[in-house]
Amino acid sequence: MTPFIAALLAPVAGVLLYVWLHGRPNTMRAIDTVVLVALPVLVAVQVLPHAWTERRIAPLIAVLLGGGVLYLVERISRSMARHTDNLAILLGVFSMAVHALLEGGALMPATASAPFTFAVILHRVAVGLLVWWLLEPRHGVAVAMAGVGAILVATTIGFAAGTEILPDGHAAIELYQAFVAGSLLHVVFHQGRRDHQHD
Repeated sequence: MTPFIAALLAPVAGVLLYVWLHGRPNTMRAIDTVVLVALPVLVAVQVLPHAWTERRIAPLIAVLLGGGVLYLVERISRSMARHTDNLAILLGVFSMAVHALLEGGALMPATASAPFTFAVILHRVAVGLLVWWLLEPRHGVAVAMAGVGAILVATTIGFAAGTEILPDGHAAIELYQAFVAGSLLHVVFHQGRRDHQHD
């Protein structure tokens, strides 16, 4: 039960970190920089191990397509740029919720090792901060709370279902998450910096 509770508290800790630092322009600039570094790291951790161990280039191509499709849409129509960014954020939060669902299933005390639990907790702090960073400046506190809430609900459902929820073959999920990861990279580096102007 303890790994599960810690996994639920970690995204909330990320949100509280963001809120605590909000209003401190110099510190928030540092947080923005951390997000710009942390997201590529999260994408690499999520995508590269599969590409390396399974000798598949498809996840890397999916990342490039995720960012490339949004770039092309924005080049074709500037009026659609914000809508594509919002769609990418929505898909990104959904993808993180799917990932949280699978993690919840893997957090059973019988199967969750201490290193795995620590890694989950650490990256979930970053996930909570990232979801709030993406949603709150654009859509307000209520939507940001809903985004973080989706992560917590998905984790709870996954934990309740246990290891039964873990798929034997999940290549499609990997490719989907890689595609969404690429689109989120585009949003964070392109539009995200505009949403986080600090005086």
